[in-house]
Formats: sequence, C-alpha cells, structure tokens
Amino acid sequence: MELGRRERKKQQTKAAISAVATQLFLERGFEAVTVAEVAQAADVAVQTVFNHFPAKEDLFFDEKGWWVGPARAIHESAGDPLDVLEAHYLAMIRERLEVGHLATWKQFVRTIESSPALLARRRLYVDELVRFLARALEERSDDRLRNRLLAAQYAAAQNTLEDELMRILPDNASQDELVEAQRKLEEMVAEVFAVLRNGLGNGLTAPRG
Repeated sequence: MELGRRERKKQQTKAAISAVATQLFLERGFEAVTVAEVAQAADVAVQTVFNHFPAKEDLFFDEKGWWVGPARAIHESAGDPLDVLEAHYLAMIRERLEVGHLATWKQFVRTIESSPALLARRRLYVDELVRFLARALEERSDDRLRNRLLAAQYAAAQNTLEDELMRILPDNASQDELVEAQRKLEEMVAEVFAVLRNGLGNGLTAPRG
C-alpha cells in the first residue's frame, strides 16, 4: 500500500512537471526555456526534474510513446495491416479531438519546427517507428523488403497527413472548426490509404508537353 502511494505521488509529480514544461515551451519556445526554469515553475528541485526526465527533450515529448503505437496495433490485431494502420491513425486523431489536443496541436508542431534539438529527436522517434513497425510486420510475413517499405510508407503517410492538418486547421480553432478539420482529415486519411493499397502509379498522369 505504501509503495502504491509512493508510485502515485511520483506519477503526479511527473505529470505536474510535464504540464508546466509544455506550457513554458509553447509560450516561449523550447530553446528559450531552461530546465532550471521548469523546476522553479513546478516548485521542485532541478534534480527532481532529471529524475523523471533524463533529457530536456523528454520534457517536451512526454507522449506515451506514440512511435510504438503502429507496431502495437499490428501485434494486437490479425486484420489486414493497412486496415489496422488506418484504424489506428484514425483512432489517434479522434482521441486528440475528444480531449481537446488539436486546439494546441499547431503550436506544438511549430515549437518543434523552430528547435533543432526537437527536430532531431522527432527524427529519431520516426526512425524507431519505422523499425518497430517493420519488425511487427515481419512476424506476419518474411517478405523483409515489403515490410520495410510498408513501414516507411506509413511514416511518410503520417507526415503528409499531419502537414495537411497544419494547413486546414485554423489557429485558435473553435469546436466547430475542430470538427470540420477532423472531417476533412478523415477524408484525406481514406485517400492516402487508398493510394497505399493501390500504388502511386495508378494515379499518376503522363508528363505535360
């Protein structure tokens, strides 16, 4: 029981530090905020911050390991891999909308894009996503080349869709605008996964001129 209370206290402290850090990063930019400032704002020691987050980047990317989600989805379902991955991506987007995360999502992405350190960390996570997903697919099929290609295509599709979401989602979006952005994104998700199923060549036109 004592261990349970201690663990809950640790998780509460970690969540509080993460919330404070995220707010500071979004307001001022990742590079402009120091770990000492995060500690002061969270009313904890600097060492306490590092006990929960080994590196400053971990304070920003405290997102429950989104890069392992696609591989986990493949492990947990026996369906067609592309159907499973499409459903996983849609579920992730719907969850963001339900908990209100899409409203600050553009600011989150802009913070990443303005920080070399965060861009480098995100690239590492995407590389891990591709590697984990390819391994999960290899448990179903020994076609290593196809599995690696599908994993890389999923990562590219996710990046494309999130770029499109940046384009269609207004700043300071209202609830109605969030719902409309979700509707448009779901249409694009269907289109993107149709391309993955059918191949790019089927939709390409001949060169002009």
